[in-house]
Amino acid sequence: MLFIRSGDAEFGMMHPMRNWVYLTAALLALQVVPAHAERDPWSGAPIKPDKHRMTTSPITDRFYVRGTFFNPAVSTTLRVDTQSPAPGVPGITGTPVSGEKDLGLDSRIPQGRIEIMFRLRERNRLRVDYFATNRRGDHTIDRQILFGNETFATNDRVTSSLDWRQFALTYTYSVFRNDRFEAGLGVGVHFVQAEAHGAVEAKQLRQEVSGSGAFPSIPIDLTWRISRRFAMVVRGQYFHASVSSFEGSIGEFHGDFQYRWKPSFSLGAGYTIMKSSLDVSDANFPGAFRLNVRGPEAFFKVSF
Repeated sequence: MLFIRSGDAEFGMMHPMRNWVYLTAALLALQVVPAHAERDPWSGAPIKPDKHRMTTSPITDRFYVRGTFFNPAVSTTLRVDTQSPAPGVPGITGTPVSGEKDLGLDSRIPQGRIEIMFRLRERNRLRVDYFATNRRGDHTIDRQILFGNETFATNDRVTSSLDWRQFALTYTYSVFRNDRFEAGLGVGVHFVQAEAHGAVEAKQLRQEVSGSGAFPSIPIDLTWRISRRFAMVVRGQYFHASVSSFEGSIGEFHGDFQYRWKPSFSLGAGYTIMKSSLDVSDANFPGAFRLNVRGPEAFFKVSF
């Protein structure tokens, strides 16, 4: 080792050497910290990785609340039959109408939606969501329409409303689950209520019908953690039933991509399709109803 002991020369040589020593020590410390992080702090023995530890993702969420902006296109077909004149005697079949073209209902219904999920233990999930449309129309019709017990003539100005509310509970059990992929099957139930109203105020003609029911469905949920921050979710559920005075089907199909910005906060975009079909010979709502809803969505999700 060389030391130069001549005043300023000693200081000039030792000062840059100390800088290099400090820099080298800092670099070595950076290399050592990860090594110590994987070792027992008392014995220094390597710590085995936890095989059961899973990356934060939709697969590990035990609870979430999702707020969604949904901007779907809506297509509605409605037919309201006349009331049955006697038990066992069918009424007169009403005129099938398009809610958007014939009655002037909005074909776009931008809205907010809320969805909640609870994970029970590791493989059981319960999802809760709600959807509603409340639309009003004021339109001069260009053809005669038999709407229940009332007949609306060509060029009548018809005011109308169509309300649809749907509350769903979906349970799934994960038949396969690891750090990257989760697949679930289960059962769902949809509680549906529909109300339709049509009137020609100038002639004091008015007709209102309503109906409600519960429909089961069979859901399939698939989740893929693409990377540490990105994930894809695809799910669908469908059911069709036919009994003496009722035939109906309900289906919902959804897919989205999610970005895990923070461990408990995600952003995402997706697409949802909902289809409902009812043919009823009920005294409260004799007729048929078709509702198709589909469109893009953007959402945020708070989870833990």
